[in-house]
Amino acid sequence: MDVPCVRVPREEGERARRALADADLVDRSHGIVVEDGEIFIPVTDPAAVPDEFAVVDHEAPAREPQRMPADLLGFEPSYERLGDVVILDEDDPERAREIAKAVVASDLRVGTVVNRASKVKGELRVRDWEVLVNARDAKDARPPTETVHREYGHEFCLDIATVYFSPRLATERRRVAEQVRGGEHAFDMFAGVGPFVVPMAARGAEVIGVDLNEAAVAYLRENATRNGVEERVTAIQGDVREVAPDYEGWADRVVMNLPHSADEFLGAAVTVAGDDCTLHYYDIQHEDDPFGPGAAAIRAAAEPEYDVEVVTEHVVRSYAPHEHNVCLDVRLTR
Repeated sequence: MDVPCVRVPREEGERARRALADADLVDRSHGIVVEDGEIFIPVTDPAAVPDEFAVVDHEAPAREPQRMPADLLGFEPSYERLGDVVILDEDDPERAREIAKAVVASDLRVGTVVNRASKVKGELRVRDWEVLVNARDAKDARPPTETVHREYGHEFCLDIATVYFSPRLATERRRVAEQVRGGEHAFDMFAGVGPFVVPMAARGAEVIGVDLNEAAVAYLRENATRNGVEERVTAIQGDVREVAPDYEGWADRVVMNLPHSADEFLGAAVTVAGDDCTLHYYDIQHEDDPFGPGAAAIRAAAEPEYDVEVVTEHVVRSYAPHEHNVCLDVRLTR
């Protein structure tokens, strides 16, 4: 039967499949078809497919449904996937082990199953993890918490035990990256392993990525090379407030994704901002006034040296009851 499919030349098939899989758009109930030098990848939501891909109706064979953890457990477990690591957040150790066994026995691609053993803690925002199952090949020498995460056509190697990373922000990172133009100077103040840096560099920007976490900066350098953008990326380990004076007036775009305390670093953001700079400022605030405190903090830091225009007020996601994780896209004009 005919189903919506992304049609790409055969040589582009794997890149397209990865990009669609990262966006959770691949229709796994139908098989991928290769025909006359083209590949047809069934998709679940044609309207959500990025504009770079052509969507057509094409015949694709039905597949046997995947055996999921819920089929084995009799209930729908809550878990998160990051590369081949499956992440649980269970307080009951016995329930966690039961879910882990079902995850490994299912048709999911799984290397390791871990359970959160602490909250995000410390200056570097990392967690403790309990490794419930390590199903990787015995020859795989990687730490069980290291994986390769794919997101909109880019690959990010990371170890969740040593760095902070949230796959839930993939759509937001893409939203920001799509605003970037070739030749820009972009400055990511809290770069982590590079989920903002790499896509911005891939769009032709010259990017500075700074992070306090030495492990994150090492992965940032590796990921820049892995994605072929190392010549446009400078990775710096340190406190961005100490780094900023070296890049005074340099940036056309600044990313500030440290929502609990970004306001403490606005002085550094103003230092690196050029004459006309876009600031992506992330905040967590009560639903009654999610944007006001951030806008006020930016004005207090930037005025009167800059005219401050709030271009976009954007709710990224719900963070906690009555609290939102938000982003303000702000234009600073000297």
